[in-house]
Amino acid sequence: MSTKLKILNVELGDKSYPIYIGRDLLSDKTYLEKHISGQQVMVVTNSKIEPLYLDKVKNLLGNFQVQVTILPDGEQYKTLETVNSIFDALLEAKFDRSATLIALGGGVVGDITGFAAASYLRGVDFIQIPTTLLSMSDSSIGGKTAIDVNNIKNLVGSFHAPSLVVSDLLALDTLPQRQINSG
Repeated sequence: MSTKLKILNVELGDKSYPIYIGRDLLSDKTYLEKHISGQQVMVVTNSKIEPLYLDKVKNLLGNFQVQVTILPDGEQYKTLETVNSIFDALLEAKFDRSATLIALGGGVVGDITGFAAASYLRGVDFIQIPTTLLSMSDSSIGGKTAIDVNNIKNLVGSFHAPSLVVSDLLALDTLPQRQINSG
């Protein structure tokens, strides 16, 4: 169980959402469950984050139909081709409008997942679980989602607020000092 949970509320009218900040939040399923409306959940992460946190998140989702999409790591993969791979996985699993996408990773994963959530069936819920200091303090907040097109950063995007942000500070313990400094 986490200690010293801090909850910040982002007030956006009917699109308002909480940001949970604390240590070891990924060991308590109550933080996620109440923000997932349907039974279908897709966790989107990358090859670098998968071995660190995917099993923890999947353990929190035992009551749901869970699919996982693992993206390659890096800004160069923030493309329409990558988003299409998420769409293909959603279609193959027959995910409907009640689906929730979970972005597990840094800003690139959050941007791609948020853009996919904003676009799939004209918008489904998504949850941000940021794993870098920069994504915890910036990119996971506000609903900015985008992909790069023709090597132009964030050229195509949408504003699509998450239904929840879970910032587990234990993730910061695995980051190199350079990542901490960039945050």
